[in-house]
Amino acid sequence: MKLHEYQAKQLFAKYGIPVPRGRTAFAAADIEPSVTALLAETGAEVVVVKAQIHAGGRGKGGGVKVKRGAAAAIAAGHEIFGMQLVTKQTGPAGQKVRRLLVEEGLEIARELYLAMLVDRDTRRVAIIASEEGGMDIEEVAESHPEKIFNTKIDPLIGLGAFQIRQLAFKLGLRDKAQQAGFTKLLTALYRCFLDEDATLIEVNPLIVTKAGAVMALDGKMTVDENAAYRHPGWAELQDKDEEEPIEVEAKAAGLSYVSLTGNIGCLVNGAGLAMSTMDIIKHFGGQPANFLDVGGSANKEQVKKAFQMILADKDVKGIFVNIFGGIMQCDVIAEGVVAASRELGLTVPLVVRLEGNNVEKGKRILAESGLAIQTADSMKDGAQKIVAAVAK
Repeated sequence: MKLHEYQAKQLFAKYGIPVPRGRTAFAAADIEPSVTALLAETGAEVVVVKAQIHAGGRGKGGGVKVKRGAAAAIAAGHEIFGMQLVTKQTGPAGQKVRRLLVEEGLEIARELYLAMLVDRDTRRVAIIASEEGGMDIEEVAESHPEKIFNTKIDPLIGLGAFQIRQLAFKLGLRDKAQQAGFTKLLTALYRCFLDEDATLIEVNPLIVTKAGAVMALDGKMTVDENAAYRHPGWAELQDKDEEEPIEVEAKAAGLSYVSLTGNIGCLVNGAGLAMSTMDIIKHFGGQPANFLDVGGSANKEQVKKAFQMILADKDVKGIFVNIFGGIMQCDVIAEGVVAASRELGLTVPLVVRLEGNNVEKGKRILAESGLAIQTADSMKDGAQKIVAAVAK
């Protein structure tokens, strides 16, 4: 689950990580009071107005503005609030801005980059850092990879003092006060990462102010939804407006769904089989329209719901059902497929491959349905048939 910048910074502050003082606005009417309260608290002349969406590149898209004085900051807030913000990560459709963060402006001497993430290859937390912080970090990583520093943390030892010193040196933090500030910040950030079950924390930029303070000027954070049972407060952090409505609907139905850009809908049980199904469709020249895992114990109603979600995508020109009945019964899936096809008035080609428990009974249900359902003897056979059917 992704967090907004202001939410990440609230967690940062909880762990003692220095962040700028700020206020939020969730409605246009909140903008003026938020700016006024911030200026009264800080006495700052410069205000930074930031759009809060789950995407990077906000500055280049016009979603971050630095203004001097209350009037200019309030006007900038009204300009950003409600806009359709387009960045590299939102796609051409953009994302509507429904929340704002207004912060005190700081005098910046240097901009650095710092991130922590789970490195699945080494099964360790990795720290990524660079002297070249700011909006163009992706270009730096591509054109000057030598400027990106990567450090892995041994889970049995934890973040070592020597690792902090090495990173501080590589980032050019030679002043003792700056090194002390960086040590405190990085130590707290690692504790936050572990305690909050994060999978990613990105601070871009990590700044050194002209007064020598090391602070998190930005904050991007993603937490592991599998740990939600340990964090009852996470429900309040979720912003459903920033998620695909159909993916939210799928989660509520106990299904795993991710929208893609192809035209062949996939209904599969098991994440690994779902990935393999998408791969084999692409291998034979097709384009999957979604990742959809109905799990190992789906019932008739969940299968119907899965069909509804697939068909909600107007680009879908065919559906491939690929089921291995281990815990799941193939006849239950077949009954769900037949019921969904009839009730939804299915008009696009449908190919079904069943294997496993009660497979013969499942195939018989499909054959006796009287519906135009193609059956497949293998995953390869099914992928070839649905790609051919869609191509027609």
